[in-house]
Amino acid sequence: MAIVPNGLYRTRTAHPLAPEQIPAGRLVYVGRRDGQTFVVAPHHNEHNRWYWREPVTPLTDEAWAATLMPLPTEGFYTLPRALELPGGGRWLENAIVQLGYDRNGNGILFVAERWHNSEQNALYFSDRGHRIDDELLAELRWAPILPVKEADQGAIVH
Repeated sequence: MAIVPNGLYRTRTAHPLAPEQIPAGRLVYVGRRDGQTFVVAPHHNEHNRWYWREPVTPLTDEAWAATLMPLPTEGFYTLPRALELPGGGRWLENAIVQLGYDRNGNGILFVAERWHNSEQNALYFSDRGHRIDDELLAELRWAPILPVKEADQGAIVH
């Protein structure tokens, strides 16, 4: 039986077997391999998304697993309300945003931009975002943007 579902979490306490590797207040991924549940800290970030690699730590302590705070998956969402930014900026309600995280598991939003002078009909996301609180993190609405493989780009879908 799985201790917790696969996904992203923020640790509230250090892992009892690997406190240096997985301290309190760290973004982690819980997954399964060969029927065993494991937890792993982020390795590197590309395009506002974390990637994971060894070493993984077995997750067998149900009491510690119960302290993990589940987080929404990285990806694309819409804002449930306008967001006032420091310095006078504002992102509008329903704006398309990309959700990412810092190493501490704090949510970061990157707003979609349509570059006026670009010949590409595409949205762009900066590598600099705006940190959000857990209340807004819980309110984000999933935006089902279709991932397309490079070989399929430009294909007409009916």
